[in-house]
Amino acid sequence: ELAKTLAEIESSYIGPDRGMHSIEERTAGRYLLANALQHGFQCWFDVDPRRPVFHRWLSPTKKLLGDNPDAVYYGAITDPEGTYRIRGNVHGACYTSFAVEAGAQEGNLSKGVISTLNDTEFDIAADGSYEIIASAESQPGNWLRLEPGAGSITTRHYWEWDRSVAADPTFHVPLSIEPVEPPGPGAPMDDAAVAAGVQRVINFIRGATIDFPDIPPEVMPSWVSNKLNEFDNSAYEESNTEIGYAAKDNAYLQTRYELGPDQALVMRGRFPRCCFANVVIWNHRLQTPPYRHRRVSLNRRQTVYEPDGSFKMVIAHRDPGVPNWIDAAGLPTGMIFWRFLMPEEPAPPIEAELVDVDSLR
Repeated sequence: ELAKTLAEIESSYIGPDRGMHSIEERTAGRYLLANALQHGFQCWFDVDPRRPVFHRWLSPTKKLLGDNPDAVYYGAITDPEGTYRIRGNVHGACYTSFAVEAGAQEGNLSKGVISTLNDTEFDIAADGSYEIIASAESQPGNWLRLEPGAGSITTRHYWEWDRSVAADPTFHVPLSIEPVEPPGPGAPMDDAAVAAGVQRVINFIRGATIDFPDIPPEVMPSWVSNKLNEFDNSAYEESNTEIGYAAKDNAYLQTRYELGPDQALVMRGRFPRCCFANVVIWNHRLQTPPYRHRRVSLNRRQTVYEPDGSFKMVIAHRDPGVPNWIDAAGLPTGMIFWRFLMPEEPAPPIEAELVDVDSLR
């Protein structure tokens, strides 16, 4: 069944019907499938919701669902009727949060956010440590609400460092989850459990590829621009709770770009007052170009500012000879995605202009 699913994805997903017209686009589709298969076996094959474990979701060699070089994410598969103790440490992050995902069961993708808890909403000790109870029943102190249909808990940890935190595949945030009432040791996987695990992997890779919805432009969130190389700055504060794996505390802006080999897209603007901000580029499968040895995103600390405090960032395939170069890595088309975390004010407009790259020197 797994082999048949892979063949179906190759024939029905990787091709012109899903916008993959060139060999580069079809390669990106296969790269996404390989990453989804890796994630499926890591996070869905051998799971026991009664005894959950937090797995680091993404890395420089596993990219899904809009990865972020300035963040580390973890996920745990849980029983919505269970009661769990989460222990961790903010570990110097400028933001830490937990989100309970709706519908993320049996390998299926999240359908939305049930509840969230960020580090301004729970108590943290002087050494950065904390303890949270996740359960359906209300608890005193730090409490994360579960309810029927809650299949997983996703965590977010953001840093604004000179070197993007996710570039280190070994970086680890102190984090654990365990049932309050120990269920005892789990049983070895038998043949039925292996089959069920493979089915969860199938469900996940289908959800990330062939079953992933193609959303018409008219029903996309208002912060997604319908114009090429241009942002819609009018409504970026729309709620994200109905989007799977989205962060309730983030305000977003997104557009598509197209760049010829000698073109550059210049973005001008200012950062709003907020907890965290960055911009990142993706291919059309929501994956960053390789970022361990090139800059494909910029956070506020990495940004060089103009004398008046504004910024000018440049997306180009080669070094434009000015600060704030985001390396398109030869991808002629892709997506630009801004995050403004817990903004205290609307973001000033971000203006974009397509120019000849040599004119910037």
